[in-house]
Amino acid sequence: MPALPAPDYPADVRARLEADAKEVIARYPGPRSALLPLLHLVQAEDGHVTRTGIRFCAELLDLTTAEVTAVATFYSMYRRKAGGDYQVGVCTNTLCAVMGGDAIFEELQEHLGVGNGETTEDGAVTLEHIECNAACDFAPVVMVNWEFFDNQTPESARQLVDDLRAGRTVEPTRGAPLCTFKETARILAGFPDERPGATAATGSAGPASLIGLRLAKGEAAPGRGAGADHVVSPRAGEGGRPEEGTAGEPPGGHTGEQAPAGHPSSHDAPQETSASDTAHPSPATAPDEGAPPRGNDAAGPTAKEGE
Repeated sequence: MPALPAPDYPADVRARLEADAKEVIARYPGPRSALLPLLHLVQAEDGHVTRTGIRFCAELLDLTTAEVTAVATFYSMYRRKAGGDYQVGVCTNTLCAVMGGDAIFEELQEHLGVGNGETTEDGAVTLEHIECNAACDFAPVVMVNWEFFDNQTPESARQLVDDLRAGRTVEPTRGAPLCTFKETARILAGFPDERPGATAATGSAGPASLIGLRLAKGEAAPGRGAGADHVVSPRAGEGGRPEEGTAGEPPGGHTGEQAPAGHPSSHDAPQETSASDTAHPSPATAPDEGAPPRGNDAAGPTAKEGE
């Protein structure tokens, strides 16, 4: 049987949500551009995107419920069923996995007695594996309501979820203090985090992530001393002249500096290929006269050529 129309929010709840929704919609040149933050808004109300929330978004943006549902089910950041106060995501992408992410996820499944996407009986923790937390230099990484808990082990992750379930305060490695999933959803909808000191809390990428940026700025690589290599400027143009915009530019941005011998940059990679090397052509571009035919040549002439 087809599902009946979703019920509406109670009048007082709808009035409150409409006021917030109109503030969100006013930020965009077209109303339907506000759909993603509005889905976060209704998720902040219900803990997941309900049929009532979908109806609410559709009515305010003049969309069909099918159009809203298509977006809500496309993005994994929107829950499709009720979950816990704390969404614990374990990165099981390549680097985190080999550094221990798989072991952490298996440990938490067994310890909590839940599978992927499932919630503990007390409604405190929803466990899921996620593909990447964009914090590979801190692997393995666990996120709780999108806040970072870096360099985790099976033991530390188990203690983390135990503290969450017991109501004890836990501090993320970086970023704002932890809040509930509903509170996080409201922040993602575009409303300020009004907790004292929350917006001042911050974090940064780790040293491994920043080495490339430091080299690009001409700074020495961390831990290598004053004589460390710098980024080498692009190769000279045709005829040995510097390319446009690089005349007089030292290799690493330092006056009098020369490119280190045997340390070319990616700009100085050899350009010759087997196809362009006339002295030593590859078989693919100039087959030996006595070599047997390859590929389509081995089949002999086509039917048309043999006529």
